[in-house]
Amino acid sequence: MESEKIPMNLIDTHAHIYSAKFDSDRDQVIEEIRAAGVSRIYMPNVDVETIDRMLDSESRYGNLCVPMMGLHPCDVKEDFERQLKVMEEWLNKREFAAVGEIGTDLYWDKTTFEIQKEALRIQVGWAIEKELPIVLHCRESIDQTIELIEKAHDGKLRGIFHCFTGTLDQANRIIQMGFLLGIGGVVTYKNGGLDQVIPYIGLENLVLETDAPYLAPVPHRGKRNTPAYLPEIAKRVGDLKETSLEKVAEVTTANALNLFKEISR
Repeated sequence: MESEKIPMNLIDTHAHIYSAKFDSDRDQVIEEIRAAGVSRIYMPNVDVETIDRMLDSESRYGNLCVPMMGLHPCDVKEDFERQLKVMEEWLNKREFAAVGEIGTDLYWDKTTFEIQKEALRIQVGWAIEKELPIVLHCRESIDQTIELIEKAHDGKLRGIFHCFTGTLDQANRIIQMGFLLGIGGVVTYKNGGLDQVIPYIGLENLVLETDAPYLAPVPHRGKRNTPAYLPEIAKRVGDLKETSLEKVAEVTTANALNLFKEISR
């Protein structure tokens, strides 16, 4: 029992801790996150309106919260070029861990798919130029996103397919490109499908994430998600891989640190 009290060194590679859903109790949530053994949270940007909130969380919580910079595909609208200009300026004046959250989404709005692809192409170009990883959103568009990244790949491009819920064949295509799979709360869902994938791929290809405040794992499903629940995700991965929580924490944390550029502070 004593060993269970020793906090893991876990990294949440994708959490919107700056979300307004945490405004009422963010300091308390941060304490719970640290107590759960989460040593780093990588924060994906969404649009120009979230930049200040994200950077405020970075400022307030020291080395715990690390920002990325990018335009979420669901926020690619007619003004996407204006938004991208602001983001490019930010990338040119300070360091970010990655270009993200970028990608495609065919769940919410299929009519913007062409400009989503153009926004993705531009942002992948930034990542290649600056030698930064990318963090990809691909809801209902995983095959299309894989194809787009395969075409854009320069042999060095790396990153994460965030919230991976695909098939083993899709996982293997992603791994062949040198990308990691972001595994979140869906791995704990009875019909999530990842029980047909995780046992057949190595831990060296995985990183953990919560996507907080969304997609809370069982037994918290339906509630506000938080990086403090990351151990629940790690435990389920360990169960599927028939290995310990400690081993999952060790390998996925090493994978995350190897991928992300450390920011000088």
